[in-house]
Amino acid sequence: MQSIPDKLNNLLEKRKLENSLRRLSLTSEMVDFCSNDYLGFSSSSELYDTISEKMDQLTSKSNGATGSRLISGNSDLVERLESRVSNFFEGEAALFFNSGYNANQSILSAIPQKGDTILYDELVHASIKDGLRLGFANKISFKHNDLEDFERRLKNSKGDIYVVVESIYSMDGDRCPLKKLLGICKKYNAYLIVDEAHSLGVVGDKGQGICINERVQEDVFARIYTFGKALGVHGACVVGSQLLKQYLINFARPFIYTTALPHHSLVSVSCALDYLNQAKEPRKRLTENIKYFQNSMAKAKDEMMSDNMKLIESNTAIQGVIIPDNILVRNKALHLQESGLDVRAILSPTVKPGSERLRICLHSFNTFAEIDLLISRVLE
Repeated sequence: MQSIPDKLNNLLEKRKLENSLRRLSLTSEMVDFCSNDYLGFSSSSELYDTISEKMDQLTSKSNGATGSRLISGNSDLVERLESRVSNFFEGEAALFFNSGYNANQSILSAIPQKGDTILYDELVHASIKDGLRLGFANKISFKHNDLEDFERRLKNSKGDIYVVVESIYSMDGDRCPLKKLLGICKKYNAYLIVDEAHSLGVVGDKGQGICINERVQEDVFARIYTFGKALGVHGACVVGSQLLKQYLINFARPFIYTTALPHHSLVSVSCALDYLNQAKEPRKRLTENIKYFQNSMAKAKDEMMSDNMKLIESNTAIQGVIIPDNILVRNKALHLQESGLDVRAILSPTVKPGSERLRICLHSFNTFAEIDLLISRVLE
């Protein structure tokens, strides 16, 4: 019988042979085309200084929450912030979580019960899939953004039915056909759960995300907002009914047994929301950069359309270039990095074999010259 260390080593060796071994790397001085800091909030010295000033103004000096929300980690600060956030997202109530991953695990493991059914888009984030594994409901995937396949599977579902999607998908960067999907959910009395991680901050006049921008927020059972992307800070919240909030407080194990967010994280979220109110110019520049990238890539379409390189259609900050081979896509990413462009390869098994890609994230602070260099190096 193999020892545990031998088993672990063999699995790592298998990853090496498949050219899919993951490694940590330090951030660099390269041009950022890989982070989720779409509006530049994370690197904003102005926001950093504002957070520091607000921390100094707190009467209660605390380095940590000291416990879960149900023990010693609750505070007037977080309760006031939850009230503010629920108003901002036009919901009845909001509940804070330590991360979007934590929030998705909580909802999907606690709410659907044995005998219920969860339908989920095949391209939803790993945090959603991990949350599904923790629960006892039936789990059925449907083809990505395919409403016919979705309705066909929905017709045969049992028990209470929950549907889980992302408003903007984290790997392909395309949008969920939210209104049409919601119409089908209403037809079959299904409850819709929407992860707004990649639309918060960048969609809508106030950056409130796609549900509010399309005015469907009242018809969505639960919305998940993550603060670690466009807002550049940390934490997440679930927005929904007061009943939903109270249920999660009582039954969501990742919430119940996790040390709460420290005051610094809460102040950071509050300041980032203030900063978002004056972020029309960064959102405008991001939109311009997306259009510029799309137009420039369209001009190079003939060069792109080959067996080993294909652009994923996307109108968002997330752009993908399919290079279906772990070695080829990794080598292309290394070539870009050697040119001073921080682009990362997404390998299988993170994505399906054959859909390995360069995941390119555009930002408000990227220049047209940087985008030109990026495209020319991709096509080399």
